[in-house]
Order: sequence, then structure tokens, then C-alpha cells
Amino acid sequence: MTSKTFMGVLGNEPWSPKIHTADLVKRKRLVWMVSVAGLCCFFYILGSWQNSANDLRLISFEDQKVARLPCKLPGGLDFSAHHSSLNSESGSNYTTFEPCDMKYSEYTPCEDTERSLKFPRDKLIYRERHCPKEDELLQCLIPAPAGYRNPLPWPQSRDYTWFANTPHKELTVEKAIQKWVQFQGEKLYFPGGGTFSAGGADKYIDDIAALIPLNDGSIRTAIDTGCGVASWGAYLLKKNVLTMSFAPRDTHISQVQFALERGVPAILGVMAENRMPYPARSFDMAHCSRCLIPWAKYDSLYLIEVDRVLRPGGFWILSGPPINWETHHKGWQRSEEDLKDEQDSIENAARNLCWKKYAERDNLAIWQKPLNHAKCEKQRKLDSSPHICSRAENPDMAWYWKMETCITPLPEVKDTKEVAGGALAKWPVRLTDVPPRISSESIPGLTAESFRNDNLLWTKRVNYYTAHLITPLVSGRYRNIMDMNAGLGGFAAALVKYPVWVMNVMPFDAKLNTLGVIYERGLIGTYQNWCEAFSTYPRTYDLIHASGVFSMYQDRCNIEDILLEMDRILRPEGAIIIRDEVDVLNNVMMISNGMRWETRIADHEDGPLVSEKILIGVKTYWVGSNSNKTGAST
Repeated sequence: MTSKTFMGVLGNEPWSPKIHTADLVKRKRLVWMVSVAGLCCFFYILGSWQNSANDLRLISFEDQKVARLPCKLPGGLDFSAHHSSLNSESGSNYTTFEPCDMKYSEYTPCEDTERSLKFPRDKLIYRERHCPKEDELLQCLIPAPAGYRNPLPWPQSRDYTWFANTPHKELTVEKAIQKWVQFQGEKLYFPGGGTFSAGGADKYIDDIAALIPLNDGSIRTAIDTGCGVASWGAYLLKKNVLTMSFAPRDTHISQVQFALERGVPAILGVMAENRMPYPARSFDMAHCSRCLIPWAKYDSLYLIEVDRVLRPGGFWILSGPPINWETHHKGWQRSEEDLKDEQDSIENAARNLCWKKYAERDNLAIWQKPLNHAKCEKQRKLDSSPHICSRAENPDMAWYWKMETCITPLPEVKDTKEVAGGALAKWPVRLTDVPPRISSESIPGLTAESFRNDNLLWTKRVNYYTAHLITPLVSGRYRNIMDMNAGLGGFAAALVKYPVWVMNVMPFDAKLNTLGVIYERGLIGTYQNWCEAFSTYPRTYDLIHASGVFSMYQDRCNIEDILLEMDRILRPEGAIIIRDEVDVLNNVMMISNGMRWETRIADHEDGPLVSEKILIGVKTYWVGSNSNKTGAST
């Protein structure tokens, strides 16, 4: 072996001095690289922390009265005076959306009156949701009427609204005797009247409370079919009863719009052919006062639908014709025979649903749904009209789902005194108790522990919002709030101590349908497909919260259309909170630049290293002109 070869062999041995020297060099390089990387991370975090004191006060309106000023701020909405920028370079290559014609000022895309005329009038099908096709969607911004002003704060808004915001006097004339609404100069006054009682909503509710337990927290959620201007729901709020006021867009101009302008929960809808967009066993109480729904027709179809959404042991309240027709028929201008036939038909339909007549006084009647179907199932075997639906069907399916003339079966019980599906605690304990749908393990993957963790998570997030991002949230600056992807309702639950209410929206095809859980907590909400418009008037929400919505829908429909819909239903100077991955938010932010929104991206509540970020912003104030030419107003 030559010396050269020998040295080569030595150089390849583990104990070779050459290898030790090379290892030393590599280690020095590694230590240097790690040190440099560590310093970079340190200074990045330090810089983020130093900026956070200003950056997190993104929508910190220091003077609530200034934020509440009616509308015309000098030089437009001075966003920079109240916000500091986390991302000043947002780009300039974006589409600018122009204002729509003023004729669209109150446009409700899926309840458009012109489109509705193409559909059958039978069962009022033409008044159901009929949404425009993709090529029919408006690619413009819905204008506010001239003189639009921020709504009055709650509870003042319950009784007074600005006429300029909903410039309609039709109901002030048509319902003058019933005192729905009165015109008083710049304002509309809602004296609490309605079709239900000459003494007004307060007396009417007291009459109900004298018959059922309305004051002890056992009744929390209610639905008012044919709600008018929602005075029943407005006055029930004093008793901590949260009402989904529900009415179609019909000849009673803007009744749902009036309700939302007052700061009262309401939604456009009609009992026609499709189920109401709520899960089974949602409401503790259902109500109809002269709502003109033909309860006994179509094989009791509509009463059967009320039964589906009514909780076991829940109450159905009917007032006005035909109740106690013997006493009131002369004032109702209907024949005694006609009224008797109608009441007999309703009484018979209620018995077939296994309801019991709970009380009747004056022109007010109340029925109660049974706690379970243990006895009812035996009765239905003998009398099968209507029969009980198959248990194979999901009773919570309610998005464009046809009503059926069979009784929705309740969960099975072991005892005739057991509450089907599980008993609920009284309000407010009900809000944080583990909901029966979770404790019974009827929703895959959800446990009592995951429910509690979700509560803690959203309490933390809302604390972050109110302390750093949207500080007016606690002060009454916002009243009507929407959560576009509500999950378990944690966002709404964390806000329940503030003077707000939240419409919890459940995407109809979400992986887990948890809207029933939300109702069991004593909150309200609805199903929705965000590729379509929401069933409400323009400018009816003060704040919109969207967690993961754009990631969910980015491959289903155009993000621009979702943002335009958010703009339609958001009030001028209303706020948005959008949580999503940063690349999604950058796309959203680029589009929103052309929509007269002021937006910024803030860090996640757990710090800048979390990939999820939070986009927050304000829709700037602008109105349309009366000459059908729209433009900014300052």
C-alpha cells in the first residue's frame, strides 16, 4: 500500500483528524445560522409588540356620541382619526363598484316582488324565497336613502326610528286604529299597538303571563308568525324572551324593515310550501295574532309545521278570529257559522297533533305540545290522520325542504313524564348548561368538554374584540349583530350581557348542523346558503361577524357576491369582523377596497405567529340622490 493510498484510507476513518476539523467548521456554521435566525425572530416579535398598542385600537371610537352622530361627518367618514394601520400598502389593482340605481334602495334579492309574480299564488308560493340566478346578480352597491341617519340607541329605538331611514307612511294610515306606527315629524313612533289587544303589547303580554309561566325563565325562545312591526317581540324582551319575528314582504310595506330598524329580531319569511328555516324543537312558544294563516287547510300543513319547530311542552298561542267567536263575531264582520267552522277545525287539528287545550280567555287561546310522544304514537296507530313521520328522516332539514303532512316524531323516552330530547334549564342557566343534543351525543364529535372549551374560546375572543378592536361593542353603538357561521353560538353567548342581539346563521351544508344546539342555549338563528342573499332588507345589521366563511365558500361561489351581500345588509358606518387565513383575507381586503369600506388586518388574539388573522373595518357613510343618480354625501 502506497503512502498516498494509506493517507486516503486514514482520511476516511472515523478517528481521522480531517473529519474532526470539518465537523468543527460545520458546528460553527450551524451555531452562526441558528443565532442569526433567533435574532431575526426576536426583533420581529419585538417590533410586532411595540406596534400592537396602536394597531389593536383599530376601531376604537373614543367618543361614543361622535360615533353616533347622524351621518354627515365633515369630509366624509374620517377613518384615520380613529384607526391606525397594520397594512398601509393594500394595493391599488381592484374593481370599483358603483352605486346601484335608487330604485334598488330597499332591494331584497330573494323576495323581489317582480320576480315573485312568475311563481304560483297557491299557498303563497310566490312569496317564498326565489333568488336571482348568477347572471342576474347586481354588481353594484345598494344606496341608502337621502338623509339616512344612524338608528337611535336601544331601548329608545324600540319606540322611535328616523323616518328618513324607512320613508313609508302606508302603515300609519292602514293600521292607524290598531296603533302599529305613527308619523311624528322626523320620526316614526311605535306605540306598542297591534292586532292583538286594544290595551297594547304590554297588557296583552301580561294577559298571556297570567295563563302560562312567562316570568320564570322557562320560556326563552319564541316565534311570531305574521309579526307585523314586531311589537310583540319588542315588548317580550323585557321578560328575557327572545323572539324570531317572521313575516313576508307583502302589501304591508316594510313591516320587517321597521322591526329591524327598531332593533328587534326579525326576518323575511312566509309559511307556504317549504319548511321554516329552523331545526326541529327550536321554540318554547309560537304565536299568531290575526296572522291570516289558514291553520286547518291543506290537511293542517301549517299547524304541523309549527309542531315541528315547537319544543316538547311548548305553547302555541292564537288570538283574534276565530277564538271565542260567540262573543266577538259582530266586530269581526264574519258569519257565526264561518267562524265556528274555523275554530272547530283548528281545535280538531290540535287534538290530532296530541296537543292539549291549555287555556282560553277572551279572544286568546293557548295549546300545549306534549312532553313526549309515548301516548301519541299509540293513538296514531288507531287514527293515522295525520300519521307520525318516519324516524329515518332528519327533522332538522329545513333549507328549501318541503313541509309534510305527518307529525315529526320526538326522540324516544323511557318514561311518559320524561321530556323528549332532554329537559332544559331555565334562563339564564340554560345559556351555559351543556345542551341536550350534546350531552346525548347526538352530534358526532361534540362532547361536554368541547362545548365548555368553545365557550372559553369565544369569551376570550370577544374580550379581545371589545378591549382592542371594536371597543364600542359594549356601549350600545351596535344593536343588530349577525354571526355568519355561528358554530355552537359561542360568539353570541359571550355578547349576551351587552345591549345587543345576534342572528346566529348556520350554513345549510355545514359539516355539523349545530343550529339546534344554539336554540337549546336560548339563542336564535336560521339556516342560510351564503351563495344566495339573506332574507332581510338592506341596512338592517350594525355589525357582521364572519369566522371561516370565505374559506368555506371560496370554491362554491364568487367571493365578490358574498361581500356585496354583506354590504347590502350592513348599515352605513356599520362594522365587520372577518376571521380567516391571511391569504384569504388579503383577497377579501382587495375586493373591499372597491366597496367604500375602510379595512385593516389585525393579528390573531394569540399573537402574530398564528396564521389566522382578523380583518376589521367600517362601511363608510354615503347615500343616494333622489334623482336616481347616486353619489357620496359628506
